[in-house]
Amino acid sequence: MSGLRVYSTSVTGSREIKSQQSEVTRILDGKRIQYQLVDISQDNALRDEMRALAGNPKATPPQIVNGDQYCGVRASGDYELFVEAVEQNTLQEFLKLA
Repeated sequence: MSGLRVYSTSVTGSREIKSQQSEVTRILDGKRIQYQLVDISQDNALRDEMRALAGNPKATPPQIVNGDQYCGVRASGDYELFVEAVEQNTLQEFLKLA
């Protein structure tokens, strides 16, 4: 698959996951960066795909992938790196768009 994909879930009891998903999509929308939202709650195969791409069998949304390159977000504190990339104006590099 090509292009930027944001793996998320419409079914979660975690306030943190909901908040991070909203923030990621709000930032991407605000910067007019095109992406495909992939709802892993619709199909277990999508959850497995997200975890395989993240290289973490316990990865949770949100996760960002560009083509087949993992960009990060939730696994191992990458969300802070995402926020840092936004603040330092290096989001294009974080998303592997530059």
